[in-house]
Amino acid sequence: MGSVYRAYSRLLTKYPMTVQSLQAGALMGAGDVSSQFIVERRPVSEYEWRRTARFFALGSFFVAPVLTRWYGFLDRKLGSGKGITALKKVAFDQGIFAPSFLGVFMCVLGVSQGHSIPHIQQEIKTNYKDIILVNWSVWPAVQIINFSFVPLHHQVLVVQVFALFWNTYLAWKTNRSS
Repeated sequence: MGSVYRAYSRLLTKYPMTVQSLQAGALMGAGDVSSQFIVERRPVSEYEWRRTARFFALGSFFVAPVLTRWYGFLDRKLGSGKGITALKKVAFDQGIFAPSFLGVFMCVLGVSQGHSIPHIQQEIKTNYKDIILVNWSVWPAVQIINFSFVPLHHQVLVVQVFALFWNTYLAWKTNRSS
């Protein structure tokens, strides 16, 4: 197991954005798969592989690059460490970043699903409040731990591992009416 971690760390150091993008894509895709089979209880014959591919692409080309840059920005502006520094990061992350990111995420997802602008606006009107409230009930605790104890180059991975459960929720919540 140690050799896998060392290989991962070497790749992460050499190709940070590629590794973070692939891991976020894989975990977002896995979140959609678990949503379809565990939450929605779809039979294999009704599995929507395009939906999973869409979540993989969103994780790889949108979520990971944005999170990587955001965490780097927070680290440069606020520093790293426990206590007040971590609390400041969580305040910025949950007070500024999360509300705007989730709105943009819902727009990008809607466009990738081929929905019209009025449909996307209705989805946001219908689901955004629930999503942000659930976000605020789980993510501050995760981010306190992440910002306090996890090195910057591993923060996206930690968030994406926890986000396996979050992505299951998002996949379910944003695909109920599709």
